[in-house]
Amino acid sequence: MTTLPSLFISHGGPNIVLDDMPARHFLEGLSGLVGRPEAIVIMSAHFETHGVTVVTDPRPAMIYDFGGFDPQLYRMVYPAPGEPQLAERVVALLDAAGLSPARLGRRGYDHGTWTPLKLAFPRGDIPVVQISIDPNRDARWHYAVGRALAPLRDEGILLIGSGHITHNLRAVIGVMRSGAAMPPELGARFDAFVAWFAQKMEAGDVEALLDWRRQAPFVAENHPTDEHLMPIFFALGAAGDAARAERVHDSREFGFFAYDSYLFQ
Repeated sequence: MTTLPSLFISHGGPNIVLDDMPARHFLEGLSGLVGRPEAIVIMSAHFETHGVTVVTDPRPAMIYDFGGFDPQLYRMVYPAPGEPQLAERVVALLDAAGLSPARLGRRGYDHGTWTPLKLAFPRGDIPVVQISIDPNRDARWHYAVGRALAPLRDEGILLIGSGHITHNLRAVIGVMRSGAAMPPELGARFDAFVAWFAQKMEAGDVEALLDWRRQAPFVAENHPTDEHLMPIFFALGAAGDAARAERVHDSREFGFFAYDSYLFQ
């Protein structure tokens, strides 16, 4: 069986399913990039718990964790089944790594999970197991979660971190409401942060990436809180030793809200 890559996706808002935008078209072509996995294990920035939690739900429902969007989004359903047996394998791997995972018997798909998967695998017939982030843990901890699950890639399972390379919603909403362009000096700070990640990824500088809070430029402007960046470290860890990172998408919205996505293999 072919070893699958791991993947980090900047998932955008739920409107990505409807809007004509480059990030949507990238996700629609994702299966051509990674093939059809046997199952998917996904860490969404919108699933926060203390420690790491694994969803064992065989039939996840929908979570419409957003407001003020097109009404048809609230009628969409992603019918992919859960996979309790795989969930137990995930628990076992995390437990063996000393990460003390918890189980959650019922949890639906939040938009960090269902919107990108609906675009990438629209039939919804690939089993999905969800795992959480811990917003109180750092990049190195999320990297360790990914490392623990890396063996699943040899079993045809796609490991995905779903977050965002930049996530300053106050800046995004301000631009949306005012209709004004982002001030150039602030836009440059977003550019510098995204470029720093791209450079460190290309160089394979894992230690610098794990120390992003101290080393990356303009951290506060790009991530007032950490949760949307943590899935990138999960995906990086899931790639294993000597992983190669490829930036497979890098469009922008409003000139600064970045949709960078990375493939690790």
